[in-house]
Amino acid sequence: MYVWLDALTNYITAVGYPDTNHEEYQKYWPADVHMVGKDILRFHAVYWPAFLMAAGLAPPKRVFAHGWWTNEGEKISKSLGNVIDPLELMETYGLDQVRYFLLREVPFGNDGDFSRSAMVQRMNGELANDFGNLAQRVLSMINKNCDAKVPAPGELTEDDNTLLAGADGLLDVVREALDVQAFHVALENIWSEIRAANSYVDRQAPWTLKKEDPDRMQTVLYVLADVIRQLALITQPFVPEAAGRMLDQVAVAEDARDFNSFGEVGRLTPGAELPKPEGIFPRFVEEDSAK
Repeated sequence: MYVWLDALTNYITAVGYPDTNHEEYQKYWPADVHMVGKDILRFHAVYWPAFLMAAGLAPPKRVFAHGWWTNEGEKISKSLGNVIDPLELMETYGLDQVRYFLLREVPFGNDGDFSRSAMVQRMNGELANDFGNLAQRVLSMINKNCDAKVPAPGELTEDDNTLLAGADGLLDVVREALDVQAFHVALENIWSEIRAANSYVDRQAPWTLKKEDPDRMQTVLYVLADVIRQLALITQPFVPEAAGRMLDQVAVAEDARDFNSFGEVGRLTPGAELPKPEGIFPRFVEEDSAK
């Protein structure tokens, strides 16, 4: 009886039921998403909604069953001794990096395989090389060539507007993916913009513009700085600590870090002073390799 009924009622008693006027019950029930492991889906998608409806109560709006992780291709079990210690992972790789890998590596809901080599590849290839390097080289150029201030843009070209439009449109596509727990799709859309920004840097070559057209260099660096601002804003749910430090480096105020400031309305202010940039996503090197 406990497993079939009493345990399920904990979801609503925890928020004040049977007092349906309780503040927490009014706020949290019915749940927008009820997340469960796939092995207990029958209880939560059949019996639990039936019990609620029989009692005249609203069922969860959505039930989502997640898959299982294996470890280096093997089922995780105490007998095999291959249980993954999340605290050890965080100590070795970093909390943001672990969060990113788990949300990026496997479509959420599917079974997935954890491997340290895959994690290091994501960390170095995507966080360090793609995102971290983009921010570091752009902000370093601004620090060196624009008196450590947000540069003043001139007239925007088609290439500038295309990159900015891609960043401005991220919020809608990411929200659409998150509404169906497609975290990997949300991150792929974000990384498409990161790759587009890196390609833009290579095409525009601000290091060359520094000598040939300093005003154009300022425009290019302004566009990139604002794209970095938006990328930092949109990655806060995935890598909150790193995204926060990136927002610090483009001098975004604490009250301008929610999605109300996303897009054109939150553009960086030319002339604003920027701190000296520091690396956000260092490359991970295995100790044996380092030796």
